[in-house]
Amino acid sequence: MTATVEVEAPQIIDGLPADEYHADRTSISSSGLRALLAPGCPAQFKYDRDNPQAPKKEFDLGNAVHAEVLGEGHDIVEIEYPDYRPGVAQVARREAYAAGKVPLLPKEKLQVDAMAAAIRQHPVAGALFAPGSGVAERSLYWTDPATGVRCRARPDWLKELPGLTLCVDLKTIRASDPETVSRAIREHAYHQQDPHYIDGITAVLQPEDVRFIFVFVSKQAPYLITVRELTDQDRDIGRARNQRALRIYAECTANDTWPDWTGPITEIPQIGMPTWDTLRQTEEYLK
Repeated sequence: MTATVEVEAPQIIDGLPADEYHADRTSISSSGLRALLAPGCPAQFKYDRDNPQAPKKEFDLGNAVHAEVLGEGHDIVEIEYPDYRPGVAQVARREAYAAGKVPLLPKEKLQVDAMAAAIRQHPVAGALFAPGSGVAERSLYWTDPATGVRCRARPDWLKELPGLTLCVDLKTIRASDPETVSRAIREHAYHQQDPHYIDGITAVLQPEDVRFIFVFVSKQAPYLITVRELTDQDRDIGRARNQRALRIYAECTANDTWPDWTGPITEIPQIGMPTWDTLRQTEEYLK
């Protein structure tokens, strides 16, 4: 599909509130592209975009660590109760969410402080996030030349060095050992985020070179950290997935049609077990 709209120039917006960035309906983000592909689908993507969910407690810790390390993001409100069983604590939490802030119990605030300290003290992550060495949460906008789709990205931390721009992405995770990190990359399609951000930074800032770096910090003490770059092969796969998602989005937008996983059919399709289990059970029972 080719562009049918006038191509807008790349754009940088500093200081754009996160809520405004995420509410934008004129462009698509990395998370949107990931949601269009299986196990998601265009119908679910459109519903979720049109019906934003209320803040979820499981995101509070990650949002708070981002704010502590990057110096940007949601304000933190400490709820001075041991838990949320008292009614006044629940009211305080609701008020914090309504104000766009992150509520934390004292024990959670201590955990956030410890995680942020672990990042600052890490020999690699600490240097990457050194205060004053980069810019947090710049909003970048550009147009995909193949589809005419307007794209956006909001890097956690951009470090513009001579001849090289580093995009550093901070993620909290249950455990930060490399095997768990690898599974998280697959499960959350982080291999799509990497090339999407690299392509956006290239289009907007036009640096000589770009590198995308993941910093994973464990949510459990002693808050160990894994710093990694994606393999070239997985980046190529992620970029191909992004290109397919962009084509899907362009077609859905042009026709205002948002199908589910199956789409229009004349016959009921077949379905089976995951391929790996079919192969395993074939080996065990059909030989």
